[in-house]
Amino acid sequence: MTDSEGPGIVGVSTIGIPVGDQDRAIAFYRDVLGFEVRVDAPLPQLGSRWIMLAPPGSEVTVALVQASDEAPAGVETGIRFETEDAERAHGSLRATGAEVGELLRWPGVPAMFAVRDADGNRFEVVERGR
Repeated sequence: MTDSEGPGIVGVSTIGIPVGDQDRAIAFYRDVLGFEVRVDAPLPQLGSRWIMLAPPGSEVTVALVQASDEAPAGVETGIRFETEDAERAHGSLRATGAEVGELLRWPGVPAMFAVRDADGNRFEVVERGR
């Protein structure tokens, strides 16, 4: 294989988030964030489920994977979700009781804020560039 051929990766489809309770996590991502459940299938051999959710219209999904010693819940996910209006999203999430950080605004940088899910996993919500 030459450098120009590469491994053939063409996109990002799913990002895993470790959770302690998959039902509680579904409730947060579906009912608080407004994500759609795309897949919820049993994994009997693992004693859990394969769960994929996404913002409406998004091609990229998040998988709510059962936390383990190797992949504990309560991490900095590095995920940046987009919103059209960070101030509105911040107020809406705060009104639900979600743990949200300060709405940050810096010159030349999109408005953003941190959120923690029910397991303490942290992600950011960033205003889409205009």
